[in-house]
Amino acid sequence: MWFQGSLLDGGAEQAEVGALGAQVERVTLSRGAWVDLRYGWLQGADALFEKLQREVPWRAEQREMYERVVDVPRLLCHYGARDPLPDPALDACRDALNDHYLKELGEPFVTAGLCYYRDGRDSVAWHGDRIGRGRSEDTMVAILSLGEHRKLSLRPAGGGEQIGYTLGHGDLIVMGGSCQRTWEHAILKTAKPAGPRISVQFRPRGVL
Repeated sequence: MWFQGSLLDGGAEQAEVGALGAQVERVTLSRGAWVDLRYGWLQGADALFEKLQREVPWRAEQREMYERVVDVPRLLCHYGARDPLPDPALDACRDALNDHYLKELGEPFVTAGLCYYRDGRDSVAWHGDRIGRGRSEDTMVAILSLGEHRKLSLRPAGGGEQIGYTLGHGDLIVMGGSCQRTWEHAILKTAKPAGPRISVQFRPRGVL
């Protein structure tokens, strides 16, 4: 899959995690939800993207929809709390997130879910991470975006005015507070040219 690196990434061969702290911008949403943004958090992100694209054991999934089985429009790979991550840079990302958020979250990020969006036809529909404890508890989901830019759209659960953040090449967004149960998020299909993207979602135990 064709991929064009970012001129701002510096062409680094080793990924390097940047600071969080004061460089994180918090945006307050409604009903107790918020998002934190840190653009350009991971330097050398393009080299990491290419390694993950090439080496992660991506799998396709199917689901039943409208009385037929259809392909999930993206590739997936999940790393549990005891699974080694596919690159030390992701361990460094998780450690940095825990250093910054542990006191506020009250527990560490322990799992990593990877999604590979091959082009603009790959997507994920409106949803919240509500299968686990996110259905009833405040929590956080931290998403590292690698590869080409795609828009992460958000809206209040049940509908309402949408907002969106265009993320890629090492950008970070953290959805916190009540966000998983009072808001929904999506990566919508686009007819515009879109190169490949990988998102890495760090979650606490029991948040799916």
